[in-house]
Amino acid sequence: MNEKEIRVRIAPSPTGDPHVGTAYIALFNYVFAKKYNGKFILRIEDTDRARSNPQSEAMIFTALRWIGLQWDEGPDVGGAFGPYRQSERTTLYREAADSLLQRGEAYRCFCTSERLEKLRAEQRAAKLNLGYDRHCRNLASAEIEKNLQSKLPFVVRLKVPLTGQVVVRDQLRGTVEFNAAEIDDQVLLKSDGYPTYHLANVVDDHAMKITHVIRAEEWITSAPKHVLLYQAFGWETPEFFHMPLLRNADHSKISKRKNPVSLRYYMRAGYFAEAMLNYLAMMGWTMPDGREKFSLQEMIDHFSFERMSLGGPIFDLAKLTWLNSQYMHEFDHRTLLEKLRENLFSDDYLLKVLKLVRERIEKLEDFVAYADFFFTGSVCPPTEALIPKGKTAAEIKKIFLQVIESFDAVMNWDHATLETLLREVSEKAGWTSKDLFMPVRMAVTGRSHTPPLFETMELLGKECCRRRMKEALAKLEKTPATQTPHA
Repeated sequence: MNEKEIRVRIAPSPTGDPHVGTAYIALFNYVFAKKYNGKFILRIEDTDRARSNPQSEAMIFTALRWIGLQWDEGPDVGGAFGPYRQSERTTLYREAADSLLQRGEAYRCFCTSERLEKLRAEQRAAKLNLGYDRHCRNLASAEIEKNLQSKLPFVVRLKVPLTGQVVVRDQLRGTVEFNAAEIDDQVLLKSDGYPTYHLANVVDDHAMKITHVIRAEEWITSAPKHVLLYQAFGWETPEFFHMPLLRNADHSKISKRKNPVSLRYYMRAGYFAEAMLNYLAMMGWTMPDGREKFSLQEMIDHFSFERMSLGGPIFDLAKLTWLNSQYMHEFDHRTLLEKLRENLFSDDYLLKVLKLVRERIEKLEDFVAYADFFFTGSVCPPTEALIPKGKTAAEIKKIFLQVIESFDAVMNWDHATLETLLREVSEKAGWTSKDLFMPVRMAVTGRSHTPPLFETMELLGKECCRRRMKEALAKLEKTPATQTPHA
């Protein structure tokens, strides 16, 4: 390593539940920094104003700390290169865009959304690659000034070279070349003054003195755009490491359709942070002696990117569960008790459950039998209980899919939001709310009689409800489409 201080970052967007893929990339950034006495930075990329929210940011902090990764600089701990939220750095991006305009490396594009949509339609019809036709790239100064005087909205685009190769040097993959003619004149600054990912990413990495960019391989197609931006600014390019993507068993990119991907799911289900970190460490990397169970410190001690494999690592839930069991067998009873109390049996969670069930039980021993679905994993309702009277298995399968998909868009997981959501789903499907609410109740609790459905779902949490709905759907998939509750 060179003598320059190693500085790496993880830069999640606060637009949903914290993802195992974020933890995976964060782990390798953290280990690399600690191996070489560098700094690990957390930056929040929240320029997507429509989707970013404070709740998601807070969940990112909680999940990464749960898993055992602490950042040296970030929004909540400060640092010399803040602020660490992109929404608080917009002036910096506008100044950077102005700098590129003055240097002749970028230009204002006044094309309307209608013109751009028409262009895309024509390109699709002609079976051409979609991309901007550089209509505004060479506008005369007088016309630009006229448009500005008329206050026409514009975006700022990068002047990508029309010929030649853009070379990306990746420390895991070697030299990768891209044909400049196939790279779009990317938008850097949107008409509302907010940056695109590309501009904010490069400006922040430079301003925060990031020396090594360790990120998922899906960003390798963006790398030539970033290299061009570094060149346009006249800045030194950091070293790139594009990590192999986590994969499902069928080698597709890991997704919530086939695997639980929220770290909050694993926290609630009782997976140990030590086991999760250990397992993520094995995603493409191996210890020199080949052993599978090792600590975070042991990984740091033996770490080298030379031991990375670029084949897509399979995220195997069964293997993670097995590894988790190895940790469970080694913890002493007192440690396990403490871990139970941290999560499923915390005072906070027990109190919330008790508030929902106390009017429905007569003595304390009734609590366990009545409230067991708040603590167990699967609930396994009978298939016939999932199909409302007058409906078929095919109909309930279809609406369950709609419910599961609608969960994905919910950020504020509270009872009022959930009630509105399920009423909207039932209305769009032409169902009565009663016909939908009962099978959902059965799917998420395994019971026909529970505390109020939406308060119960709020307490169970998004990932638990989603998983149980998927398990119910899987059971329905094995049921003849025409089956009714009385078949």
